Amino acid sequence: MQIHYISESNSVLNHFLGQIRNVNIQKDSMRFRRNIERIGEIMAYELSKDLTYKNVEIQTPLGIKHTTEIENDLVLCSILRAGLPLHNGFLNYFDQAENSFVSACRYHPNNDDDFEILVEYQALSNLNNKTVLLLDPMLATGYSIAAVHEKLIENAVPAAIHIVVVIAAPEGIEYLQKTLPENCHLWVASLDEKLNDKKYIIPGLGDAGDLAYGSKL
Repeated sequence: MQIHYISESNSVLNHFLGQIRNVNIQKDSMRFRRNIERIGEIMAYELSKDLTYKNVEIQTPLGIKHTTEIENDLVLCSILRAGLPLHNGFLNYFDQAENSFVSACRYHPNNDDDFEILVEYQALSNLNNKTVLLLDPMLATGYSIAAVHEKLIENAVPAAIHIVVVIAAPEGIEYLQKTLPENCHLWVASLDEKLNDKKYIIPGLGDAGDLAYGSKL
């Protein structure tokens, strides 16, 4: 698996990453969603450098301009619900992309810290020979992304899969490296320190879905 760390050099990305972590700022749900969306826009720009382009001729009012445009057939696939603001950021840049959605959540059958991943709702477009961008703000254990990846390739053969996360733990990256094919790409905005005993990212930012849309039962 090829890994791309985006925040290693200073840019406005780090400014927005700081705001989504800041307990005094993240309480504003609208601002939190917008900051995740803006992070998505920055990550979409960085990822766009790795796509395939074709030469085209553009008719301008005064002549012909030779330029390039994206050749890949893109599909944006978000993990609900936390992935929606990130999805919007990518859609702002890849507005011709198709869109897919999958739900994945931690299920605690014994009401303790042990959990399994439930992948239930799916609204998938045709992924065959498409470049799939799998979007999820948080990469903790890696179990959710691995489970969704398995669903995506169950009945389709994508041309490529790019996994995009805002904050990642080393344990999750290590798990994906062991689990996913070598031709997958992982794009990470910020690498954090570790997981705690409950498998939450430290220092992290809390629950991205709750911060964006309110707490759930």
